[in-house]
Amino acid sequence: METRSLPPNRMRASDTDRDLTIDRLAVAFSEGRLDHDEYERRVGEALNAVLVGELRALTADIPSPPVPAPRFHHGRVRDTPGDHRPPPGLPWSEWGQEWRWWATAGGLLTALWGATSVLGGELVLYWPLIPLGIWAAVLLASAIWPDEAEPPC
Repeated sequence: METRSLPPNRMRASDTDRDLTIDRLAVAFSEGRLDHDEYERRVGEALNAVLVGELRALTADIPSPPVPAPRFHHGRVRDTPGDHRPPPGLPWSEWGQEWRWWATAGGLLTALWGATSVLGGELVLYWPLIPLGIWAAVLLASAIWPDEAEPPC
């Protein structure tokens, strides 16, 4: 197989190439660089383009989009720019839902404790503290150590 690349006027365009060209034309239209008729004509030509050179000719008179300035991050830098994985463990919405369950159970257990205290005629030791405390500790631990690995010693 030949290793040198073909010139754009001989290289076949992909669907992605066409989509990128149409996106660029849409930006030019929204900026007022193209009127509606010109935009429609060029989009039609982009959809029917077979070669990369045909697509480049459609955007040759449109300025290239500005290159974003590099952003400097303080702290941890991701290894690859496409690394957009969610953090391990529970997402914040599910973690909040767990705390709502905890609060509901706490209300029910406190009501049960209050009823036993009233029926007994004296305040009983606040026993809901034990199961609620253990549950809260587990929820906090899941926030500190979100993956299932052992916590550091």
